[in-house]
Amino acid sequence: MPLEEALLRARIRRLTRRSRLRPSNRRLPRQFRRSTDPREVTPARTAQLIITAFGVALVAGTVLLLLPGARTGEGGATVLEAVFTATSAICVTGLVVVDTPTYWTPFGQAVILALIQIGGFGVMSFTTVLGILLARRLGLKARILSSAETKHPGYGDMRRVLLRILATTAVIEVAVAAALALRFHAGYDYGVGRAVWHGVFHAVSAFNNAGFALYSLSIMDFAADPWINLPLIVAVVLGGLGFPVLYQLRKEWRLPRRWTLNTRLVLFASPILLLGGTVFLCAVEWSSPTTLGPMGTGEKLLAGFFQSTVARTAGFNSIDVSAMHPVSWLGLDILMLIGGGPAGTAGGLKVTTFAVLGYIAFTEITGGSAVNVLGKRLPRSVQRQAITVVVLAVGAVVTGTMALMLMHEDLGLDRVLFEAVSAFATVGLSTGITAELSGPGQLVLVALMFLGRLGPVTVATATAYRHRRLLYELPEERPLIG
Repeated sequence: MPLEEALLRARIRRLTRRSRLRPSNRRLPRQFRRSTDPREVTPARTAQLIITAFGVALVAGTVLLLLPGARTGEGGATVLEAVFTATSAICVTGLVVVDTPTYWTPFGQAVILALIQIGGFGVMSFTTVLGILLARRLGLKARILSSAETKHPGYGDMRRVLLRILATTAVIEVAVAAALALRFHAGYDYGVGRAVWHGVFHAVSAFNNAGFALYSLSIMDFAADPWINLPLIVAVVLGGLGFPVLYQLRKEWRLPRRWTLNTRLVLFASPILLLGGTVFLCAVEWSSPTTLGPMGTGEKLLAGFFQSTVARTAGFNSIDVSAMHPVSWLGLDILMLIGGGPAGTAGGLKVTTFAVLGYIAFTEITGGSAVNVLGKRLPRSVQRQAITVVVLAVGAVVTGTMALMLMHEDLGLDRVLFEAVSAFATVGLSTGITAELSGPGQLVLVALMFLGRLGPVTVATATAYRHRRLLYELPEERPLIG
């Protein structure tokens, strides 16, 4: 409780004792009154509102994809096809049960692209920006919800933060789309309209880490083309770093001492994961005749780096994932589960979460009394939050895997686990079994995608601001561990 509020309440108690009146909120200044409004924005209600907003967007996208004009040929898509595709798009995953370029019309593809943009930007943030642009005002409720969704610690300057996110998104996507369109037009003889459309679609899909492509084989036809691969890599990496990191790099890239712990952890862990994943995939698949084997040395390195980059939640593939060695699948499982940086477009459990777990383990092994991370002491609440998110995520993946295995035991554990991790981490890579799953199996993936996109957000929101003071402590006792 702030000192000013505490002194004011003490003075009111003295006055009420003298006048024999009951204390009332009415005697307090407006900013110190305790709200009894059931609609008050609490952490639990914030999580509920964010989930509801994503659900509404999902229903709207499903209805649009059910329209006859969204599908090529006669009739419209089935409900399951529309639900699965809309969920994959709004959750920026990229898993598909139908072929995107041939099954959906340009209208259907435009709906998918809009869902990707809304899902990557954040439904609450997107609607808040629309409100800013239309009404030029931002209420407290909208600021709280947007702050929870974007992981921004303050409420007062949310209008500026959201507009900066919008501007950053637009600049990066336009630049990448221009580079891709020029390459499609000059290198592959695409017409101007087709080149621009393909450039815009893949730029938005890459920056939002969605992985949807307008090619049946994803990016495999361009595996040896650096002018296609490198812009996509740049978009994926920038989207995966997270907006707080991008802002700080733009302002203080020459002053690393001023970087926040979040920025330092993301920039420390990301290169290690990118290079480590590249070395791992190249080492396993270097001589494989179905993946990297037929390529030249430079092409192998480019394909390995591309696949290592997009495995952290982008979902494109330049080599045949279904033909990879099971060891490669397991390595990709780890990369997918780790994901990218927080408060960005990437999914997964975030590199900061795994970095925190690593430092906790290191502290325990070395016998330290406090968890110190890059010169800073880590609060215990953050440690508990990281452990909670990981435990719940592992539980969700294991439950989803077991459910899929009960329905499709003939597919094998390695493929089913890969599919479940890809869905929960909102990656979109697949060993080719997505469309083969039964209706209930595809609904399991829908649940995993929705939970993976919103689960960590809602858990973090519900735990980060929930402080409960206890007036007592229970007796301490240590169970046996290990």
